[in-house]
Amino acid sequence: MYQSHFGLRESPFHITPNPAFFYAGNARGDILEAMLYAVGNGEGIIKVTGEVGTGKTMLCRMLESRLPAHIDVIYLVNPNLNPLEVQHAIAAELGLPTSGLRADEVQRSLHAELIARHSAGRQVVLLVEEAQAMPLDTLEAIRLLTNLETARSKLLQIVLFGQPELDENLALSSMRQLKERITHSFHVPALQADLTGDFLACRLRAAGHDGPALFSPAAARLIAEASEGIVRRINILADKAMLAAFADDADTVEASHARQAILESPFGRRRGRRTPRAVVIGAALAVICVLLLAAARNL
Repeated sequence: MYQSHFGLRESPFHITPNPAFFYAGNARGDILEAMLYAVGNGEGIIKVTGEVGTGKTMLCRMLESRLPAHIDVIYLVNPNLNPLEVQHAIAAELGLPTSGLRADEVQRSLHAELIARHSAGRQVVLLVEEAQAMPLDTLEAIRLLTNLETARSKLLQIVLFGQPELDENLALSSMRQLKERITHSFHVPALQADLTGDFLACRLRAAGHDGPALFSPAAARLIAEASEGIVRRINILADKAMLAAFADDADTVEASHARQAILESPFGRRRGRRTPRAVVIGAALAVICVLLLAAARNL
């Protein structure tokens, strides 16, 4: 709606991960380069964790887009699979027939396919999203797939993407074998508040903006505070703020527009902060409730 008003080709703050809008600041570029190195060298299992909305899926898409042509990428996006189903899902991703096959037959088929691809100079990497939601026995089944190897290299590279609960699962004694196979662990941090303006400018440039800053420093600060550095929230608030600026026929997004966006977003409202008057009123109401209860008991 507001794209033409601000001279943009497309919406700059859509929440669907698009590699064209990747922001390399706040360690994200470094994490991506490290993942590319680890996958390229076929090293163990890689783990990437971060809170909801911090950009794990974007890193997953960037990793796929930057991997060399000889690496085949397969996905496991449904975490709610049992061990047998997960083998069938991976085999299906590789284009193998699985109907009517027993678990051991599926595994032999997988092994043969991976060996054939390795012999042809190809490498296979499995990207697992929402790994924190996987049943523990399914995670163990995935670990067992790393036993498929030649004398010199793994036949299947695995990258686990998950929320911090994944670390809690891996800390269990029953998961120690999987934990030992993880050679690289990365954590995607929340965006630093002082980088919010740079993040907004990066997204706007990717959408076609080539002029002066569209977000005032005050607007960027408000969005940084309300979003708590969660990238998905920043995108939602920025989109709403631009819409408010468009409605005002303004050329830039000011603090008033950011405040309006925050008011319209439940997660953007300040939590845990009460004015002195609210504290006094709350205390008075508590005292009244106690007195009423005491009076009721005396009746």
